[in-house]
Amino acid sequence: MPKRKVAALEKVEADLVSLQYKIRRDPRSYAQEFYDQWLAYDAQRQIFVSSPATASNDDVKKFHDLVDLVAHVANLYPDITAPFPDHLKELLVQHHAALDKELREKIVGSLCLLKRKDVIDSTSLLTTLFPILISTPSKTLRNLLYTKIISDLRESNSKTTNHKLNRTIQTVLHNLVTSDRTSTKGMWACRITRELWRRQIWTDAKPCDVMKEAALSDNEKVVIGGVRFFLGGDKDREELADDDSDDDVDIKKIKHQGTINKKTKKRQKQYEKVVEKIKRQEKKKNAPTPLNFSALALLHDPQGFAERLFEKHLQNTKCKFSLQNKLIILQLVSRLVGMHELTIITLYSWFVKYLTPKQAEVTSILASLAQSTHKLVPPDVIEPLVRKIANEFVSEASASEVAAAGIKGIYEIALRQPLCMDETLLQDLVQYQKSKDKGVSMAAKALQSLYREVYPELLQKKYRGKQATMGLKSGEVKLRKFGEQEEGGIEGLELLARYKEEQKKKRAEEAAEEGKEPKDDDEEDDGFNSDEWEIASDDSDESSTGWISVSSDGEDDDDEPAKKKARRDSEAAPELVEDPALEAERIAKLATTTLLTPADLAKLQELRREAKVDKLMGVSLSKRKKELIAKHIEDGLTAEDIELPATLGKKSTKEERVALARDGKPLREEHKSTQAIRKSKKEAEGKSTTNKEKARKKNFLMTIGKARAKNKRSLQDTSRVLKAHIAKSKQGGRRRNGVSA
Repeated sequence: MPKRKVAALEKVEADLVSLQYKIRRDPRSYAQEFYDQWLAYDAQRQIFVSSPATASNDDVKKFHDLVDLVAHVANLYPDITAPFPDHLKELLVQHHAALDKELREKIVGSLCLLKRKDVIDSTSLLTTLFPILISTPSKTLRNLLYTKIISDLRESNSKTTNHKLNRTIQTVLHNLVTSDRTSTKGMWACRITRELWRRQIWTDAKPCDVMKEAALSDNEKVVIGGVRFFLGGDKDREELADDDSDDDVDIKKIKHQGTINKKTKKRQKQYEKVVEKIKRQEKKKNAPTPLNFSALALLHDPQGFAERLFEKHLQNTKCKFSLQNKLIILQLVSRLVGMHELTIITLYSWFVKYLTPKQAEVTSILASLAQSTHKLVPPDVIEPLVRKIANEFVSEASASEVAAAGIKGIYEIALRQPLCMDETLLQDLVQYQKSKDKGVSMAAKALQSLYREVYPELLQKKYRGKQATMGLKSGEVKLRKFGEQEEGGIEGLELLARYKEEQKKKRAEEAAEEGKEPKDDDEEDDGFNSDEWEIASDDSDESSTGWISVSSDGEDDDDEPAKKKARRDSEAAPELVEDPALEAERIAKLATTTLLTPADLAKLQELRREAKVDKLMGVSLSKRKKELIAKHIEDGLTAEDIELPATLGKKSTKEERVALARDGKPLREEHKSTQAIRKSKKEAEGKSTTNKEKARKKNFLMTIGKARAKNKRSLQDTSRVLKAHIAKSKQGGRRRNGVSA
């Protein structure tokens, strides 16, 4: 283009920009000038409507600048510019493929500007941009429209949730997926829904329904997009929330820099900006936390969704999806079954043909099988699978990695349904703890520890352990039958009952030693005034209290003094054995008829805490059955968990050890000494160096005079200097920091 034309176009652009600023300051005075530009815009628009592809570069540039002018001041002349939004929509919808790239971006930006100026609403804007997004072949235009749609939805929901707009867009996305299940257009519905879910703009069940339909589509890409949303959408949301949190700002550091540096307006603005940032952080901390439910928990019909997903993409032989995608779908099905405790009996028979060591990605299949197991799955359905895993994977001829993965898979299945194991198979698997391979040995020991907790009767006596044996004898360890649910109640109430019994027994012994009558419950009301709490006396009937008292010589001596008798009973009598049924009935009656005082609740909390400490320290028989079975329900089980014992048995390489060390110290970019790390930290905080550090960096000629003077000092001078140094140190140095006020 000739230089004269370029200069003329630049002059026209500058005039339009200047006119734009003038109109903003005084719209009424420049109404005629704007109307002239409007007529020029309308003439250029008609040219583009008739033949947009044949327009010259000069016409494109002029029309670009005129559209920019009208869009910025359209809200000031609503009567004249009333048809302006429709003009832009018509150009964009009909000629978006033929328009110049810059002009096309300007039209899209002008429509978004009109929405911000409230000339058009969000519904009008989004319903215009969305059809172009799914139909245009231009990749740059698709990225632009996707960015604008997400930005507009974020802005519309920034202050309050715009339910009307959200419902409109969600309905459009739902119709897009269900209208043509074989098309790839549903990918845009998946992308938009997942992004808005990640940014916590959409948090209800409606986007989950959209992604549910996407997962049931016929197009492989759309299906995987919907499945990945349910498997990783919540994790993306949590990561974004962690990234969006502002870094902590050290206000003391900013104040310190302001005192030692020269005061300028720039530093004052920086200080004010930091204070404002801290206020925003405090406001965000005090804001109420939204209830973010998992996408899997918001599904209306998880049973029907899991059945349709399994039948359409896994059980159907006509489905030609790749193995990796089928494994992803299988992972979602198993997560649904395990989380909601669904019943799909045909799913477990489908696993049979894939449970072989030669099967590709067999560890992922084992993880999915374990995820799909729960306490309501019939044991006779799981038992053949467990036996096949043991036969195929666990043998002396199998490789150590294969055997470790097999035992680990059986462990994860038994963790969720302990009834799937028979005594012979368990005893055979436990024997592998004597294996020379560390991974196999660890997996077998984990299986043994699990059944010590949940079903020790299946283990041989020598493998049960002391605590499990004692629990079996006392009746504390009890296996629930299939379908039996745990009774509800107050956690730790039996601990409080036992504590009260011990306290009453101790008071009775103290009263017996002092020769006094023990206090009745009515005299000392502690919230447990009930007949069920009274300890059995020596002359009471065993059947009335549930306690068995055994004396040392088989007979009671009524003439014996109370003090001597109490001492003899405390030394010779064994521990009281209580009836579990009677104890459960007593605790149930206590929970429903007695009011616990605040002191009782505080003591109950303390006893719970002590019980947890004892459990972790191994003092008493732990009750982790519920926690063990509920493991991995929320996070899911992966192939890495199945392969873990085999990896622990291997010796790591130097590169792996270095990588592991760096993971433990992520802030260190390179190896440094402790002194170097402290120095860099001080420099980052803006702190200065000490006088000793500064003296080390001084020029030698600056310090030679002081050194010579020190060498020429007499013995008396040296003594006087040392005494002064000691006295000054006791006072706290030159600033007298050690002197108390």
